[in-house]
Amino acid sequence: MVTKKLKIRDLTLRDGQQSLFATRLKQQDIDPLLPLYKDAGFYIMEVWGGAVPDSVMRYLDESPWTRLRTIRKAVGPDQLLSALSRGRNLFGYVPYPDSVLEGFYKEAIKSGLSVMRIFDALNDIDNVKESIRLINQLGGIADGAVCYTVDPKEEAPAKKGFFASLFGKKEAAPEKIFTDEYFVNKALEMERLGAKIITLKDMAGLVNPLRAASIIGKLKQSLKVPVDFHTHCTPGYGLASSLMAVLNGVDILDTNIWWFGEGTAAPAIELVYIFCKKLGVEVDVNMEMVGEIRERLEGVRRNLADFDLHKDHFPKRFDPLHDTLPAEVDALFDKAIAAAKAGNEAELLDACHAIEAYFGFPAPNLLVREAEVPGGMYSNMVAQLKALNSSDLLEDAMKLIPKVRRDAGLVPLVTPTSQIVGAQAVNLAIDRKKGNPDYTNTSNQFISLVKGEYGHTPAPIDPAFREKITGDAAEHAYDVTKYKKPENPVLPEFGGTKLAVNTEEELLMELLPNVANKFLRNRRQEEYEANKPKEEPKAEAKAAEAAVADEPITGEVFRAPMGGRIVELDVKAGDKVKKGQKMLVYEAMKMENDLEAERDLTVKRVFVAVDDVVGTDAPLIEFE
Repeated sequence: MVTKKLKIRDLTLRDGQQSLFATRLKQQDIDPLLPLYKDAGFYIMEVWGGAVPDSVMRYLDESPWTRLRTIRKAVGPDQLLSALSRGRNLFGYVPYPDSVLEGFYKEAIKSGLSVMRIFDALNDIDNVKESIRLINQLGGIADGAVCYTVDPKEEAPAKKGFFASLFGKKEAAPEKIFTDEYFVNKALEMERLGAKIITLKDMAGLVNPLRAASIIGKLKQSLKVPVDFHTHCTPGYGLASSLMAVLNGVDILDTNIWWFGEGTAAPAIELVYIFCKKLGVEVDVNMEMVGEIRERLEGVRRNLADFDLHKDHFPKRFDPLHDTLPAEVDALFDKAIAAAKAGNEAELLDACHAIEAYFGFPAPNLLVREAEVPGGMYSNMVAQLKALNSSDLLEDAMKLIPKVRRDAGLVPLVTPTSQIVGAQAVNLAIDRKKGNPDYTNTSNQFISLVKGEYGHTPAPIDPAFREKITGDAAEHAYDVTKYKKPENPVLPEFGGTKLAVNTEEELLMELLPNVANKFLRNRRQEEYEANKPKEEPKAEAKAAEAAVADEPITGEVFRAPMGGRIVELDVKAGDKVKKGQKMLVYEAMKMENDLEAERDLTVKRVFVAVDDVVGTDAPLIEFE
């Protein structure tokens, strides 16, 4: 059954963060758009969560709370604003106790949030139930997101001899975990807990059109609350699967506006509009005002060309209200609709890809489709391996992702587990290149995942593997009693003020400690310098330090196993360290790694400082 009216959740100001250029979208770029958004009539604007708080502090030196409040003030009290929350992980990579959840949601709703889209990377309902309860209790709208994923492809079996292939015992195929019923049952559990919207959230863009039709159809039959569909276009399914969702009665569809759509993002609303017009479905949005936003967004994107992977290949300008499609392109839309209604997936995809090619949108990424990984995960791996001068490991790392998933309990490739699995696949590739055993180098987050601190995995983890990674074969859930609120230090260099001076800043320290630390230090420094008398800067004598730094390395050296950023330094010259003692923590591919002493030693020199970025095998500490 075709829905008569389709509501739209606009992702441009949030999910545009899937694109590198959009992580540089400043408040000054957004502000001129907001009066237009006020009149656009989107059902929901998703403006926060995910990459936004991290990127605005990391790259723009801006406050995520200020961004939320500014948008709320500009669009008025009636516009629904949504954010994305990783359940018990919120915006971070660690589980938080209920007290942190409550404090965060209270502050978010006070700052203008309406809808919290809550998901768990493991689809563990225990990790979302408290968030759903709190959001409803605090006056928000709880949106329960079921994370779509696929079972890993079976590895090719080893070749057998002729007689063995005839008479040998045939191995049964692994049981499928991620069936339609799996997703429907998760959705029903969330509805019973109080979710007011259910989203099928396909963050990897892996749901093909026929599967989208099947799952959306079953969700509509089973649920009483509205159903939302969220997907991405990287593997080439997004536009076609969104058409199938509309044909199967989806209530809300997630889209981006033209210049921020397609590619790694959600489908462009303009293309969805053409389909809906042909189907007799009303897109419940002021498309004239969408056009005004679209005109402004082109200039915004062009100004961010330094960060744009497609700066030399922009899509064609197009206005679905006033431009006439060439007959052959118009026919492609009709062909796609006919193929969708007939269940002919191949023809549907061919037609949608031809439409996207005509307008100049990026072609499907076949490597991502074949590897069955999120586009954002893939682009992260490409960028980070390039930064590590290890691009040659990309193919090996991609091939190792299914192994890491199986070993870790078939975790969905959803933030944060996608990043954890991706980083661990890179570690595995590095281990094999160096001739080390698998899992020689493991991130703190991977250890926590295997231990059970992120929740119950879809498939059980082999106790022997868990013992290998964590030192204990038993599963250990996250212990809220062990949570330690990050230290809020006094800064004597800035007049004795504390690093975080209010609740929202304290929450940033809890959710994104490494990024927030630098951001807040900058705030305190600016405030201090603005209020102190002007002084001529004094030159500091650094000759002694330089002399020490230039000394040749003669002692034993502790080197970085892979490139990353120093986030914590626990030793200094002259310190005596014991075997197993943590010396520093470094961040690689957004994962934190504790580096420990391999035996009792004395520190001679430390070559790095907090926030330094180091390459693979870079010297970190020299011992005497």
